[in-house]
Amino acid sequence: MLYEIMILFSLDNHRIILEKQVIRITLGCFVDQNELKQAVAQAAVDYVLEKIEPDSIVGIGTGSTANCFIDLIAPHKHKFLATVASSEGSAERLKEHGIAVYELNTVSEVTVYVDGADEANPRLELVKGGGAALTREKIVTAVANEFVCIADESKWVEHLGKFPLPVEVIPMARSHVGRELVKLGGDPVWRDNVVTDNGNLIIDVHNFHPIGSACALEEKINQITGVVTNGLFALKPADVMFLATQNGIVKHYPAP
Repeated sequence: MLYEIMILFSLDNHRIILEKQVIRITLGCFVDQNELKQAVAQAAVDYVLEKIEPDSIVGIGTGSTANCFIDLIAPHKHKFLATVASSEGSAERLKEHGIAVYELNTVSEVTVYVDGADEANPRLELVKGGGAALTREKIVTAVANEFVCIADESKWVEHLGKFPLPVEVIPMARSHVGRELVKLGGDPVWRDNVVTDNGNLIIDVHNFHPIGSACALEEKINQITGVVTNGLFALKPADVMFLATQNGIVKHYPAP
């Protein structure tokens, strides 16, 4: 596996220091998950600031870790032109910080896209969609020059599939898609009372673990009539991943 260790934590009077800024992580047996998310989001901010220009468009993902990134990039909003968001929720949070949000159709290029994941393997293939924003996330990923994934160590797995695979479906096709997913070996469960920003439904598919070829499964599911897309990001995985661990931030590149 190709990876690079980047230790961002240093000991100073029983506190952890990140870029000379105290981020309120105290020493002990454990660091809580929210603190890990804050640390990895800061690592992504530092990385993105080296990539962007005053006219850059930054893609913003959805979820709790992406929210941390939004909050931490906000003080630097004068260093880039605008953002595109993968969900209405993220767009609202960006606007609350006074950060411009453009429609994707109005921009020709997204410099970098930053988002979290529900699972990630050493090839940086991902399972996403726990927040029901997988379709827009996948669209922004397709447009972005670089996809930066950020997550805490609980999301790192050798084989994808323990996290139920989200599939966005056209409402009238829900039952048909469910039957086809059973044929592929899955156990589909309709995510009740959830409607995506696109007006569609989510089916969470259990029992795919361990997923052998994530690329092949991504293609098979997407070929089912009525499927908008599924939460496997394998055909276009992350380009780089920052993973927050108890010992610091690990920067991963895709394994061969």
